[in-house]
Amino acid sequence: MNRRDSIKALGLTALSTTVLIDACKQPETKTAVETPEETAKEAGREEWEIDRDKKLKAETFFTKHEMATITILADIIIPKDDISGSASDAKVPDFIEFIVKDIPEHQVPMRGGLKWLDVYCMNKFQKPFIETSEKEQISVIDEIAYPKKARPEMQAGVTFFKRMRSLTASGFYTSEIGVKDIGYAGNAPNQWTGVPDDVLKQYGMQNVKI
Repeated sequence: MNRRDSIKALGLTALSTTVLIDACKQPETKTAVETPEETAKEAGREEWEIDRDKKLKAETFFTKHEMATITILADIIIPKDDISGSASDAKVPDFIEFIVKDIPEHQVPMRGGLKWLDVYCMNKFQKPFIETSEKEQISVIDEIAYPKKARPEMQAGVTFFKRMRSLTASGFYTSEIGVKDIGYAGNAPNQWTGVPDDVLKQYGMQNVKI
């Protein structure tokens, strides 16, 4: 998949920017007393928000098997290329783990979808998804990644993969790697060089000294 061409079509999950960015951070080992630098990072956030995030990060929802499956799926959706790393390089699996705890309505669909994927692969290849070959994995994804082409009996997989793809895109494109991937530079302080010459000329101010 060409991530730059497809990202607009995928769209980002409607989650708050604060939650998205915070979810991409690795859990940190905190000392009893936080340093001024750590306190500054939390500026603008309520104490209950900070405590809630710490609590969620300390909990575990997905099993190791489920996380391994999510990692493979995420890297199939956004693989490493010549410009940037893969979804797992951007810690997308950790992001998804956080989001399903933060927004519990994702839990049943995600766990059910992962189970569906394993059952389908067991019936087709006699092994769970993570133990199939790369070629077999791609063949399964091809059956559920394109809703209009999918067979009716694959709708459960199609629905699951749509959610997985949306969460992966949201996690990747709100990570440091993802932001660099799309070339977003943000505001650049002290880089303003004045009003462009063509604009000054348009308003007859090219000879006016400011």
